[in-house]
Amino acid sequence: MTTSTPRLLGGRYELGELIGRGGMAEVHRGYDTRLGRPVAVKILRSDHARDTSFLHRFRREAQSVAGLNHRSIVAVYDSGEDRTTESGGAGLSVPYIVMELVEGQTLREVLNDQGPLAPAEAARICEGVLDALSYSHRMGIVHRDIKPGNVMLTADGMVKVMDFGIARAVADTQATMTQTAAVIGTAQYVSPEQARGETVDNRSDVYSVGCLLFELMTGTTPYTGEPISLTYQHVNAPIPLPSSLEPTVSSDLDAVVAAALTKDRDERYQDASDMADDLRAVRAGRPVSELAQGALAAVAGAGALEADPTVALAAAAPAQHLGDTSTFRPIQDPPTPLEPERRRRGGLGWLLALLLLIPVAALGWYVWDSNQPPEIVRVAAPQLVGLDEDAAEAKLTDLGLDGDRSEANDAAPEGEVFEQSVPEGEMVDEGSTIAYTVSQGPEQATVPQVVGQSRSDAEKAIRDAGLEVGDVSFEDSNEQKKNRVISVSPGQSEQVEAGSPVDIVVASGDVELQDYVGRKIDQARPDIYALGLKTREVQVPSDKPAGQILSQDPAGGGTIAQGRTIRLEIAGPPDKTETTTVTPPPESTSTSETSEPSDPSDTSDPSTTDPPEETTDPQEPETSGPASPTTPNPRSTTAQTP
Repeated sequence: MTTSTPRLLGGRYELGELIGRGGMAEVHRGYDTRLGRPVAVKILRSDHARDTSFLHRFRREAQSVAGLNHRSIVAVYDSGEDRTTESGGAGLSVPYIVMELVEGQTLREVLNDQGPLAPAEAARICEGVLDALSYSHRMGIVHRDIKPGNVMLTADGMVKVMDFGIARAVADTQATMTQTAAVIGTAQYVSPEQARGETVDNRSDVYSVGCLLFELMTGTTPYTGEPISLTYQHVNAPIPLPSSLEPTVSSDLDAVVAAALTKDRDERYQDASDMADDLRAVRAGRPVSELAQGALAAVAGAGALEADPTVALAAAAPAQHLGDTSTFRPIQDPPTPLEPERRRRGGLGWLLALLLLIPVAALGWYVWDSNQPPEIVRVAAPQLVGLDEDAAEAKLTDLGLDGDRSEANDAAPEGEVFEQSVPEGEMVDEGSTIAYTVSQGPEQATVPQVVGQSRSDAEKAIRDAGLEVGDVSFEDSNEQKKNRVISVSPGQSEQVEAGSPVDIVVASGDVELQDYVGRKIDQARPDIYALGLKTREVQVPSDKPAGQILSQDPAGGGTIAQGRTIRLEIAGPPDKTETTTVTPPPESTSTSETSEPSDPSDTSDPSTTDPPEETTDPQEPETSGPASPTTPNPRSTTAQTP
């Protein structure tokens, strides 16, 4: 059994089964071999590929819709042209569009399967359609062919609008205009201005959504009949209310439909978002807008309306479509003499010819209008500075402008716009791009590790880090030497705003002196040296344990400048003879040391001034009282440790 190779478009898209067919194009299930994802591929029918007007419109759709990015719009991924060979051997270029593959049903299929929907569900679906249209209108694209066949509902209830850019009937079994006139729209949903051949704008799409909402709630369109009759009814017939066919429809939903189907577009909803807001209000139990209330009052107060005699040609909808208070009846002309049958037939022929001329004229106007350069709309640039990013984007979107976002450090709060490329109030073309810059907050700097460094090195490191030196204060410290940094504020490694001041606390050079009396000199020395102090150690005879500190000068409990000398008396062996010869211990085995030589005549106050340079005096006398003439004074040995 032979397996056929799938047709490949653009060397990338495998073409699968046919999933939809319309007047202009066919839609196939496809597969993107490069990205490995399923897609939908719309291909212009080959019988239209030779028609330049269809080719231009199809290509324009690909270009315009490719720029739309909205959750309720079927996304367009790619477009191209496939070169095929006809049976006669002639080459033919057929364009295609690659789109998001949406699994679900069109609203036409939903209505066929289920019938009318609950009013609340119909309102929810139309909200999604209107959100998509509001976005597309801001992007400068009018759909022109909103109908159940062009709206899909996914399995999870999400709304997806299809076929932007070319108004036509695809996969919709409802009656449409002739193939030539299909570009105008589908007859059941065409707006009065479309039927008259006038320029179409976003309010025409609003009218079509009004027809869609009516049909979703009632199961039938507001007007029925042949295309020519439908055209006339959209322009002239009274507005029917859905509650006349479906009693569960509330008066508020009647009001929304009335405001959407108003014949004069200037009295209709001016934007799709306005109608969506009213539908949300209905579902939330809030009052609808004054516009909708006024439209309902106008319909209800119209009373019995007289219709044009041509309504009789419509095989029109039953009178219930127009509500209980509205009826159609031909205008009664005054009695006239009987005329020959030929004359009556001639008058009817002229009337039919005139009615046939309306859609032809509308098509001519549309074709002419479609080839006109788009009108340049200018808007005033909004004030973005001071807004947060989301508010700035929303304001640009509402005006039909694009934003080009960037970030930079600034004193403005993080997330706030502080700069924009176009000043507020300057006129720009709709669709222009305005660049704006969002603040990331002030530039940050890290407080460097400077504790333990000298004051000058610390100040340099702080400035190198992009910070300023703040207040410098001095404190006594037993841990840091004089002029070394004790602490900084803010603390080390903290993130602060660049240029912020950093306060420094520097060691004053004064230390708290402890009381060392009673401690062993070998245990006290490391603590004394750690404070940056020196010692003058004097060994005196004592019955205390050898090496015990007997006294110190200055006494403990006060402060002393680093680098000063403490005089310590150290217990030596007790004096056993009246005369003692004391010799300095060998340098290699000295039991006491000082930080510098001492001068026995030094009487300076070590707590306030640095001592003069001292020399070692191994014969420094130490006395405990008046000297005896017969007993020599005891002598002590002194040594100084650095």
